[in-house]
Amino acid sequence: MKIFEDLIVNPYHFWLILGGLLLAAELIGAYGYLLWSGVSAIIIGAISWLIPMSWGWQWAGFSALTMVVAILWWYWLKSRAKSETRPINEPNRLLIGKKLTLAEPIVHGVGRIVIADGSWRIQCSQDLPAGAEIRIVAVESITLIVEPTNALTTPSV
Repeated sequence: MKIFEDLIVNPYHFWLILGGLLLAAELIGAYGYLLWSGVSAIIIGAISWLIPMSWGWQWAGFSALTMVVAILWWYWLKSRAKSETRPINEPNRLLIGKKLTLAEPIVHGVGRIVIADGSWRIQCSQDLPAGAEIRIVAVESITLIVEPTNALTTPSV
C-alpha cells in the first residue's frame, strides 16, 4: 500500500505513470488521440510537481488540456487532408502536368511515349513530329491525353 500512499502524497508520479502508459498504448495504434492525452498527463505531472494543487484541479487541468490538444490535432489533420490532394489509388494521375519530349511522332492524333519503364499510348488533338515538347493534361483509362507545350509547334503533314 506504500505505492498508493506515495501517489497520494506525490501526485506528479501518478501523472507521469499515466502519461507513460497512454504513450505506450498509443504505439498499438490509437490514431494520435492517446498520444496527446499522454502528453497532457505528463504536462500536468510537471505542473503539479512545480505548483502543488488539489486532485480536483489536476483532473480539471488534464481534461481541459486533453480537449484543447485533441481539438488542435483534429484541426491540423483536417488542414493537412485538404492540402494533400495526391491521388493514392490513382498513381497515373501523378503524371498530369509532366512535360516530355516525343521520341516518336504523333500520327493521326495517336502515338506512344516511354515514361520510366513503361510505354504509354498518347492521344493529341493534332499530329506532332518527334522531338516536340508535350505536356500531359489528362489520363483516360490507359491513354495519356497530351498537348504541345508551345504554340510554335507546327503540325506535320
